[in-house]
Amino acid sequence: MKNTVMTALAFLMIFSQAFAQNKNQDSKPMETTEHYTFKLSDKVSRQKVSFKNRYGITLSGDLYLPKNAGNRKLAGLAIGGPFGAVKEQSSGLYANQMAERGFAVVAFDPSYTGESSGEPRNVASPDINTEDFSAAVDFLGLQKNVDRKKIGIIGICGFGGFALNATAADKRIKAVIASTMYDMTRVMSKGYNDVVTLEERTKTLEKLGEQRWKDAETGTFAYGAKLNDDLKGNEPQFIKEYFDYYRTPRGYHERSVNSTGAWTATNALSFMNMPILSYIKEISPRPVLIIAGEKAHSRYFSETAFQNANEPKELVIVPNAVHVDLYDKVAIIPFDKMEEFLLKSLK
Repeated sequence: MKNTVMTALAFLMIFSQAFAQNKNQDSKPMETTEHYTFKLSDKVSRQKVSFKNRYGITLSGDLYLPKNAGNRKLAGLAIGGPFGAVKEQSSGLYANQMAERGFAVVAFDPSYTGESSGEPRNVASPDINTEDFSAAVDFLGLQKNVDRKKIGIIGICGFGGFALNATAADKRIKAVIASTMYDMTRVMSKGYNDVVTLEERTKTLEKLGEQRWKDAETGTFAYGAKLNDDLKGNEPQFIKEYFDYYRTPRGYHERSVNSTGAWTATNALSFMNMPILSYIKEISPRPVLIIAGEKAHSRYFSETAFQNANEPKELVIVPNAVHVDLYDKVAIIPFDKMEEFLLKSLK
């Protein structure tokens, strides 16, 4: 058990706090492709859109609409995640499913990633990524076929935590769903299952500070080790499951950080002392739906968030599912439950 925990911690360091110098990750023009990891429903239309967040970053998105909508006003949904993914992966798949069910849905690339703007590339921020959701709400509320009084959001994986944070602050959001969620500030500052000690945390922050000096001296941003790289065979099961999604035809996408790239070496800094779920109780009286896999290594994030949220709230545990099953396994992702929840919440 100890070896498994240490291996998981090592993965977390690669995931968010690695310091390998890799100049090849410097900004390059993004190649535009039409590669999606799922098939578009014949009942749904999809079009490219863009909008700015309040930091001036232009977000790239896909707007999914039901073809049979006619002239009626639709409830709107904004979908983001997983952490390190792009809109052509899981968030687009969710958007496709929810548009089939009658919603106007925008799936977006987070700031600094995918086809969205922002320099340097491959940077995350608990503040800016929370803002990305509110910017998507701005966009939806300006669409003539969307009822701006009926807008909800769905966050997947790390964006589940950002979605909850956004909903607490942005009172325009009328309902929120967090699916297979991570609390990224918790995992980066405390490690998996909160095992990081104060001494270990302090050493990490010291290394991050030293990396800042190096970046300042060179005038560039170093990048960490490539994510989900070739397996050695002794990794914890959940790391193998990430590889099976991001590095195989099942979920691979050339613009996804998790498929082909790495975060900046100092990416973890803003996550280390900004707990994003401090105000989760203030989502109430708006409803919360949290979905987790029964066998997901991340399940404890969902259970903690559910415990700390005020009513109305629901927790759905998907039998036998692991974390990445809820990225793309349509047969077990509870889309019917999500539809029921949203129709009730956005009426």
